[in-house]
Amino acid sequence: MAFKRLFIWVEGDDDMRFFDRIIKPRFGSQYNCVEIIRYANMPKKKFNQFMDSIIAMKADYLYIKDINACPCITTKKLKIKEQIDCIDANRIIITIKEIESWYLSGISDYYMQKFRLRYGQCTDNITKEQCLKIIPRRFNSKLDFMLEILKYFSIDIAKTRNRSFRYFVEKWDL
Repeated sequence: MAFKRLFIWVEGDDDMRFFDRIIKPRFGSQYNCVEIIRYANMPKKKFNQFMDSIIAMKADYLYIKDINACPCITTKKLKIKEQIDCIDANRIIITIKEIESWYLSGISDYYMQKFRLRYGQCTDNITKEQCLKIIPRRFNSKLDFMLEILKYFSIDIAKTRNRSFRYFVEKWDL
């Protein structure tokens, strides 16, 4: 088998933590090397050079972006394509609504009760601001809370609670 590399472009630190702890290990059987790169605040020239080198070495890549207030996935992908000429739209993954919705999607009913979380069984519409409002007082920060819930994250549960997460996992056979 030829040496295979995957680069996962993520927006911020929360995305980086999620992909490093939950997603990266799942790609281990498909790739020899998986690297996660934070693109927020990266100069456009540096980003384009990096992307050109990834394409030149025939490595795979994924570009992760929150849908935020955009009306649909297609529109969001078109906006990204306008900004990044060389990107393959099939390699763009849109999280709905934001990465925090993916974090919360994988928490079992048991841990929802344990942490006294109330947000329902579907996390598709959860935003960063809504996530901040439900953080139990016993956590000193959002970071503490996010790290704690990642310990108990279940991909199987997350697939039932967030449609963009399910799409991602099924599309990339994780």
